[in-house]
Amino acid sequence: MKTEVDTQPTAAEEGLPVTFGLKKLLVPIEDAECSGKALQYAIAFAKQFHASITLLNALKIDYVGSEGPIDYARLESELRANGEKLLEDLVANDVRGQVPCSVTVEIGSAGASIVEVAKNMEADLIIISTHGRTGFSHFLLGSTTEYVIRHAPCPVLTVRKHEHDFVTG
Repeated sequence: MKTEVDTQPTAAEEGLPVTFGLKKLLVPIEDAECSGKALQYAIAFAKQFHASITLLNALKIDYVGSEGPIDYARLESELRANGEKLLEDLVANDVRGQVPCSVTVEIGSAGASIVEVAKNMEADLIIISTHGRTGFSHFLLGSTTEYVIRHAPCPVLTVRKHEHDFVTG
């Protein structure tokens, strides 16, 4: 069976400049220390491409180990307030008005929340940090980053705390 192939030449084949249309960047933030590098990359990309950043803190409520009744509404409210404070501190201390930036906190599975927010905001790129866990710890804890890579509606750039950097300045 023969299939039709799109024979339209690409911009590169026509000698035209190839550009990236990055306008909306999503940066999931787990904690300031681990996610700080992803935010550095996002700021550099946003400056270069005149893009905006959305910082996302996705929180899963764990109910294990509690004694007695749980006030779920209060627990969720406290988690949301802590997540918003974390993100607002990052905006104030790291972004410092260099690029447009918004924040959002979601309650639920981190991976699913990241993918859903990326779809809803029509993100052009997700920049996410990874702990780089392997072996048994990866098996036990899973990998949010791996889930995001597999399900994201857009490209995903992963950064590790200790790696070769290409962001300068």
